[in-house]
Amino acid sequence: MRTLLLVAALLAFPALAQHTPPPGSAPLDFKPLPDRKDVVSWKLLAQVELVKQKDRYVPQFSAGVAALNAKEVKIHGFMMPLEMGDKQTHFILAAMPTSCSFCLPGGPESLVEVKTKAPVKFGFDPIVLSGKLVVLKDDPTGVFYRLTDAVVAK
Repeated sequence: MRTLLLVAALLAFPALAQHTPPPGSAPLDFKPLPDRKDVVSWKLLAQVELVKQKDRYVPQFSAGVAALNAKEVKIHGFMMPLEMGDKQTHFILAAMPTSCSFCLPGGPESLVEVKTKAPVKFGFDPIVLSGKLVVLKDDPTGVFYRLTDAVVAK
């Protein structure tokens, strides 16, 4: 049941949150976040390919990504709320901001499901989070990465 709710939220969250670009910005103004040495790179997280196993596809992660499983990491990205409200404890962190209220800004390799220790205020600016990264090899919701016990970092 929880899985179905998460899938439904992932599909419907832009409509629920009414997430739009900041006023005065154009969708083409959005550029990827610059690489930082103190955070996990989105380029590293993108090192995954889908491999067919029997009647389905499963992610196959690079050795660098697999080594991050269950490690404390920092990730920076853009918050995409899953629920209404100014403060969020369960949301998606994305490599790129959304430019359309009904579109995901990338595939599962550019999204991290986040569960925080304390509520985080929603904003359009990128944030840095610290927490335990879980690399998901067979998640029924299709999520590749989950950050648990996350807190806002610098």
